Amino acid sequence: MSSGSDYAVQLQAAADFIRGNDDFLVVSHMQPDGDAAGSTFGVAWMLRAMNKRFTLINEGRMPEKFKFMAGSLPIIDYEKDRPNRMFGKVISVDCADFGRIGKVKDCFEPDALLLNIDHHATNDLFGTVNVVKADAAATVEVLYDLAVELGLPFSAEWNVCIYSGLLTDTGGFRYSNTSPKVLQIAADLLNRGVQGHDLAERLLETMTFGQISLLKKTLNTLSFSHDNRIAWLSVSLDDLRSSEAASEDMDGLVNYARNVEGVEVGMMFKEKQPGVVKVSLRSGGQANVAELAQRFGGGGHVRAAGCTIHGTLEEAIERVVQEVGMALS
Repeated sequence: MSSGSDYAVQLQAAADFIRGNDDFLVVSHMQPDGDAAGSTFGVAWMLRAMNKRFTLINEGRMPEKFKFMAGSLPIIDYEKDRPNRMFGKVISVDCADFGRIGKVKDCFEPDALLLNIDHHATNDLFGTVNVVKADAAATVEVLYDLAVELGLPFSAEWNVCIYSGLLTDTGGFRYSNTSPKVLQIAADLLNRGVQGHDLAERLLETMTFGQISLLKKTLNTLSFSHDNRIAWLSVSLDDLRSSEAASEDMDGLVNYARNVEGVEVGMMFKEKQPGVVKVSLRSGGQANVAELAQRFGGGGHVRAAGCTIHGTLEEAIERVVQEVGMALS
């Protein structure tokens, strides 16, 4: 997870892994976001350009709003259509730790070789080969470098995947991870024909009716503590059902807590199933939410992280708010 020559060595090892193997299983983390989706389909277009065989999979359903990146490429929903075979060559993308792969690990051969491509500082280097750049804005930034290392042509489909991952993980090039390199890559992709305004409209601006309905309910839960330095929202299973919203419709809601003036840590508590709560944490100031998430077995970035709490929604809120409050004081 270092830079310079170490990163160059990692890229070369990753390129050798792909060149020297075939019949890959490509997987991203559970509940994929734009970077995970862009990385999954980006790897697929790279493998297709190299005439490699591959299977795309995720523990659950790939959100509809990201499927345009796939073109004609199929992706398996493991919970509905588990493969009837095992895989010995695996490429994981955007997974901060092995657990984020989820149940898909059950179709890895016991001695499977795994290429771990990621950009999370909390990555535990679980791969046989690891290419992890913690100061990259998104995993697709690493894929851009890998494509250059492999000498691959930049197809129109691949360009869209990389730009989409950068766009979403930088919040439309607004977050602190928007480096000069990010903008250089984005400019290169725009020069190659990517319609950036269309992707911004599709990925950042358009909202479903389920999203709007859920937002109306969720804003009623907005709460503050510790002199308004901590803010949080919550979504129960009943809220999700009554809104007729999909799980991915919760994406981005945490920002309504983080963006309030004076808030240092904004959080979103999502009841995934009875007794299981997913927590998203965002730092609006100097707080390192990756460290806070790690205290609950999670991880992520300094300003964006997550974890899972076992307990009721109320118990999860009480535990995490107390922990964050202690950290801030």
